[in-house]
Amino acid sequence: MKAMRTRNVGKLIEQMVRVIIRKFNPERIILFGSHARGEAGPDSDVDLLIVMPVEGSRRQKAVEIGVALHDIRLPKDIIVTTPEDFEWRKEIVGTIERPAVREGRVLYARI
Repeated sequence: MKAMRTRNVGKLIEQMVRVIIRKFNPERIILFGSHARGEAGPDSDVDLLIVMPVEGSRRQKAVEIGVALHDIRLPKDIIVTTPEDFEWRKEIVGTIERPAVREGRVLYARI
């Protein structure tokens, strides 16, 4: 049963990535947290770090992405950062970017 749930969650995550790419054209999408580590439980949310240029509020852009993903019934936490902030923050202890780089899985990277 757990393997079936894991496959279903994996398909939903793939669907989320396709929607984000199509509607927002990010530079990178990184899955981090319990799903990336293979430790997700039944109540775990999906943590996605979206790296993309943003004019204005990154929080507002995360809300827009969340709205676009509304029909995908999976708890999710969307974090948006700019490419410039990502580059320096990925080395700083205490930031979201650092564990995302160290233990996360890149689901999409624009070449």
